[in-house]
Parts: sequence; structure tokens; C-alpha cells
Amino acid sequence: MTDPTRRQHWMSVLARADAAALRSLAAAQALPQHVRLRGPEAGLVMVQGRAGGSGAAFNLGEMTVVRCTVRNAAGQTGHATICGRALEHAELAAALDAALQDPARQADLLDAVVAPLAAAQAAARQATAERTAATRVQFFTMATMR
Repeated sequence: MTDPTRRQHWMSVLARADAAALRSLAAAQALPQHVRLRGPEAGLVMVQGRAGGSGAAFNLGEMTVVRCTVRNAAGQTGHATICGRALEHAELAAALDAALQDPARQADLLDAVVAPLAAAQAAARQATAERTAATRVQFFTMATMR
């Protein structure tokens, strides 16, 4: 993965992570001290959808999110936007984003924090897909020729 793609991946995993799992995995890591630059602050964003997946956009509704930006002692700036109202989750995800930008610590943090969270998220998606597949109904049409 290229560097921006790697960062997008870990930011996505951190944002979707279970807050308790993220807290327990991050507790074992010695994260550098950080200063809050913005937030954590809760707000609303407008969620848009598309008719048929590719049609015109329409406003589906509002969703609560928390955003946070921090700068750690090494000078890296981390950002996080989390669905819901978990202020601590957003700050921890931003602190991890900043720490993951340090090349000396990146591999260790990816292995110790991001990889287990990504594996748990993939397992949850797989379990949901299996439950959904069990309820699938196959429709077919029989036509007679005259």
C-alpha cells in the first residue's frame, strides 16, 4: 500500500473500532504525550444517499459525529472523526493516528493495535454476511412458450 492508502486504512480501522477494544490495545502501548488542537467536539453531519446507487444525491438525514485533532510531542498531527458521541474514542484514535505517522513506531503499532482491530472487524463482517446469506431467497421466473 502507498503511504496515503496505509493512513486511510488505519484511520478507517480506528474510527470503526470498538471503543473498549481500542482502549485496551492502546493501553499496552507507550503513546507520546499529546496536546489537543481541536476537540474532541460532537456535531452533526448530513448523510447523503443516491437513488439506485448511481442516481441523483439526496439528503438521507443527520448523524452525530465526534472529531478531534491532536499534536504529539514528536510533532506529528493526528485526526479522527468517529460516529456517535464517544469523545474519549475520538481523542485516542487521533493520538494513535499521530503516533502511527512516526516511521520508527509505525510497524509495531500496526501489528499491536491496527491488525487485531482490522481482523475483528473482518470477522464481524464475515459473520454478518453468513447470517444474511442463510436468509437469501432465490427468485426465478418460469415462462411457457405457446
